[in-house]
Amino acid sequence: MNLELRHLRVVCAIAETGSVTKAASTLGLAQPALTAQLQRIERTLGGPLFERDRRGARPTALGELVLARARVLLPAMKGLQDEAARLAGADDSLGRYRFGGVNSPILGRLVHRLVAEQPQAQITTYASWSAGELAGLVAGGRLDFALTGVCGDATPSPEFGLCWREVAVDPVLVLLPTSHPMAGREEVGLAELRREQWVAAPGDGCFGDCFAAACARAGFTPRKVYETDVRGCVDLVDAGEAVALCQATFRPVDGLVTRRLAGVPLRWRLLLGWHPESPAARVAEAVLETAVAAYTDSLAPHPDYLAWLLHHPEFGARPAGGVRIA
Repeated sequence: MNLELRHLRVVCAIAETGSVTKAASTLGLAQPALTAQLQRIERTLGGPLFERDRRGARPTALGELVLARARVLLPAMKGLQDEAARLAGADDSLGRYRFGGVNSPILGRLVHRLVAEQPQAQITTYASWSAGELAGLVAGGRLDFALTGVCGDATPSPEFGLCWREVAVDPVLVLLPTSHPMAGREEVGLAELRREQWVAAPGDGCFGDCFAAACARAGFTPRKVYETDVRGCVDLVDAGEAVALCQATFRPVDGLVTRRLAGVPLRWRLLLGWHPESPAARVAEAVLETAVAAYTDSLAPHPDYLAWLLHHPEFGARPAGGVRIA
């Protein structure tokens, strides 16, 4: 058997998890299959790579040698693949736009504007609940741009080496059924929602540390949080079983209302990201301007929020050129 990169990934996964069983789960393989593969790798290399007992799997001296080489080779090969993918897309960069989005409120309007401006352009979209996945796809040359967001003052991971620019900053609102006792008010205190159950879509970053911290500052720990897709969130709120956090440009839905949280305890920053060495970098400023315009378009169905923005200039669309995050 010839040693391949996938075999090195197996060795690294076992070392990182400390267990063949956990490594199998991480790699999406059956444990017996991974064990058999490890045995073939060890036969090829001439000796055992791990000592295995009840406490897990620990590298032998030979295993440490293999790991040392693998931790150099795997990132180097990944870098080669990413650079090759970016170079391969260089020739048609101006006629192709590949966008990825996480719960993005402006992706549809952004595509609409680009189609109107460049009817011959090839535009594709990719949806993911994971901002990290999208960043990895952009870094690897498989997407040109990522539209995602961060809560509060958080910044995207620098792991992928992307440029990030702010498109807009919005307060996070609460979504209520019209039958809710607080639905008739302009704003609601977060502490007043202490007895509510919550619902969130995967990838909604404000339901991580930011939301928990905001609730702690308001003096309570949130009750149960359901997790489902966006339509499921709407259905649970409409049924009166939960309330939800939502973006300020959330599309109006019959039977539901959005209300500001008093004191703006949570902010959502919409970001556009690209790789600085990719062909997309040459058109990034133009795409950023189009994204800001798409955000402005999204405000039209929200006259109350538009009026609020007039008195809160620190929110809304970012100035021309955006704010550089990384």
